[in-house]
Amino acid sequence: MRLPSARPLRIAALACSALAATPLLVVPPFASAYARPAPDSFADLAARLLPAVVNISSSQTVQAHKGGPELPQFPPGSPFEQFFKDFMNRNRPGGQGGGGQGGEAQPERRLQSLGSGFIIDPSGLVVTNNHVIEGADQITVTLQDGTTMKATVVGRDETGDIALLRVKPDKPLPAVSFGDSDKERVGDWVLAIGNPFGLGGSVTAGIVSAQGRNIHQGPYDDFIQTDAAINQGNSGGPLFNMDGQVVGMNTAIYSRSGGSVGIGFSIPSNMVKNVVAQLKDFGHPRRGWLGVRIQEVTPDIAESLGLKQPNGAMVAGVNDGGPADKAHLHNGDVILKFNNEDVKDMHALPRIVAESEVGKTVPVVVWRNGKEMTLQAKLAEKPDDVQAAAAPAGKPDTAKPTEIAGLGLKLAPISPDLRDKYQINADQKGVVVTDVAPNGAAAERGVKPGDVIVEVQQGEVSTPAEVQQRIEGVRKENRKSVLMLIQRQDGLQWVPLPLDSAKDKQPG
Repeated sequence: MRLPSARPLRIAALACSALAATPLLVVPPFASAYARPAPDSFADLAARLLPAVVNISSSQTVQAHKGGPELPQFPPGSPFEQFFKDFMNRNRPGGQGGGGQGGEAQPERRLQSLGSGFIIDPSGLVVTNNHVIEGADQITVTLQDGTTMKATVVGRDETGDIALLRVKPDKPLPAVSFGDSDKERVGDWVLAIGNPFGLGGSVTAGIVSAQGRNIHQGPYDDFIQTDAAINQGNSGGPLFNMDGQVVGMNTAIYSRSGGSVGIGFSIPSNMVKNVVAQLKDFGHPRRGWLGVRIQEVTPDIAESLGLKQPNGAMVAGVNDGGPADKAHLHNGDVILKFNNEDVKDMHALPRIVAESEVGKTVPVVVWRNGKEMTLQAKLAEKPDDVQAAAAPAGKPDTAKPTEIAGLGLKLAPISPDLRDKYQINADQKGVVVTDVAPNGAAAERGVKPGDVIVEVQQGEVSTPAEVQQRIEGVRKENRKSVLMLIQRQDGLQWVPLPLDSAKDKQPG
């Protein structure tokens, strides 16, 4: 089963579904001075941990379509593929087997998803993946001894794919505790326990293959990669260290077939533990929010700003009235440290901010005007939904453009005609791009007519002359690129335009 996105890397959902695929939702190797010997057996550890790992069955009622439900995707050659083809042929309208009369509405159907979970409190708190129980109107937890209990949802984190359930047992349940996932090293032994393909409690062993994996499934990706065999149905199950502590929650696999190929991904326990505590107390995650739009610091951007290394996250927009605005962060600032933690790249910042305490004032180290400075930001709670900005597309132009030599650009001040042509907001400031030479430096960096240049080298511009003046100032400093803040259809973005290779090119 695959995620609905088309990427060469196929990340398979681990929840095993009877009628529909459930969508789901990864530091360099650390060389040890010596290797710990492999245990003679995992039997004693497995026996101690198995009672705290549960099977989770969730189901929902759906109205069948007139033509019957669609066949779920299965790996090529899967034994389930022909089974479900036969099943649906027998039960679709007009099909053999009396499943319905042609043209008649079909009855409601129950869709079932199977996954795993683990008990963290003897009173009945169970942790699993959100995608295991998403959309369910009935959730059943099955213990190792076969005892079944109905479960209710305490809280869910859709973005982080974490859910907290509660069952009401007759007696205290066996529970496991969280370990420190930051202490796990590449090469450490780990044990995975779960419910692969609905078979029931299964144990597999392997090692930590990598830390800090980003598999592009969400803004907080920081997965542990392991070669312990995990499959569909293992979703929500625990990854244990050799002390029997939960160091991860198994969530996704890399697979071309839908089965394990030795590349599985687990949410680190430190992240799970933090979110679970919030779900328990508030029923929803309470993540820190800074209120900025960011982009990658490329080598060109770093060079244009005088940064030695392309590290950090560049601010490309600040929410009015948000924590960043109140802390006086500016467009063009590069955030190098947040709450005393290094921001290695733009992908690290959302996770660091989200894990910071809401309401806490934290130091933010930024690079501005060629030097570091420290600001203080009081974090707010992340809004449930963040609105994205939109902009341009157009009609004919009457403004006379000005050529910007060497970059392949023609610019004009914002006029009523250009606002109408490119659908520019009434309060938008800057200079409009009216033409881009096909082989110029601007075209190479994706600049298009209708884009609005708001700043050049972190200074606001309102006329083509001001743009040209700032570009010439950068040339005199012998920099290789000039940095522009551009309002595009998908929002603000910092764009470095090369000056060296473009010097002799003229606009067409």
